[in-house]
Amino acid sequence: MKMNPQGPGARALKKKRSDRLKSVRIPDEGFPGSLALTHRKCGTKTCHCVEGKGHPLWLLTYMNAGKKRVERVPEKWVSYVKQQVEEGKRFKEGVNEIFVTNAELFVLLRKQER
Repeated sequence: MKMNPQGPGARALKKKRSDRLKSVRIPDEGFPGSLALTHRKCGTKTCHCVEGKGHPLWLLTYMNAGKKRVERVPEKWVSYVKQQVEEGKRFKEGVNEIFVTNAELFVLLRKQER
């Protein structure tokens, strides 16, 4: 079934969807999930971290096949990983906006058929 609601509201939603479809780009190297800085104590009794909050530790967290994955990110890769996580978020937001617009078109069609 092809949804084809009519009227100015439908035209605006279709244009919004069309514009968004043109602007959404699948990132070549985008990552899912999130990147977070945490701290961990190493356990060495003479280390400075015994008194403080611990050594900085960057973690990439994401879901794969319904399972949570947490991967350590070396300090030198943090900038790159952060950029790829942002790319992934922008892509997901764009796809979500398209799907929400489709749902709004569906609601409009149901109202018009009553």
